[in-house]
Amino acid sequence: MQDRELLKTHHSLEHLRERSKEIGQEFLTGFECVEKIDRPAVSFFGSARAAEESQPYAVARDTARLFAEAGWAVVTGGGPGVMEAANRGCREGGGLSVGFGIELPHEEQMNEYVDLGLIFDHFYARKTMFVKAAEGFCVFPGGFGTADELFESLTLIQTGKVMHFPVVLLGEAYWTPLLEWVRRSALADGMVSAEDLALLTLTDDPRIAVETVLDAYRAGNGVSPHLPAKADAQ
Repeated sequence: MQDRELLKTHHSLEHLRERSKEIGQEFLTGFECVEKIDRPAVSFFGSARAAEESQPYAVARDTARLFAEAGWAVVTGGGPGVMEAANRGCREGGGLSVGFGIELPHEEQMNEYVDLGLIFDHFYARKTMFVKAAEGFCVFPGGFGTADELFESLTLIQTGKVMHFPVVLLGEAYWTPLLEWVRRSALADGMVSAEDLALLTLTDDPRIAVETVLDAYRAGNGVSPHLPAKADAQ
């Protein structure tokens, strides 16, 4: 739980220098792990609380298997729930199943379906690897952590930090109220633009999710499909 200690208000400069070295080393270790992924990859996000018999678990498992059969790797947070389902489906499809875990007091270590794994001490290093490793995100029903990954990915696309990066929301009933709020409030008040909403694909169909990501990957030419009109996200 090094983040908790680091995020306290004040430390000595000596302490901060030492911690900065440790954080830098964790980023390097993460980058080295990403370099071991020998094929295109997609990152999956969703609730750690999804039960094996639940719909999100089943859909994540099926979607990951299809990606694996297409020759892709699947990257998750390495934990239970949707993460386990995705790693499991990827392995069943003969793909490379990747897990980037985090030290948490209330969560188990890596699920048993991870082939290539790394456990992080710091959330920000871990989150960087989810983006660096991936050609797109598949986002399943989840809580605050899932929403955090969703909106961070949209911000990176909106500001041109990542190129041709599709974001697929799986679970129409679950995500529709959120999108309705965005249209009714954020869009209506001018906080986001209509083209920002076009960054998302909403579906219940694993095959549509896979084709959306693969199509964007095939079309990618290093030019962002979303040209930011501002220097930072609003």
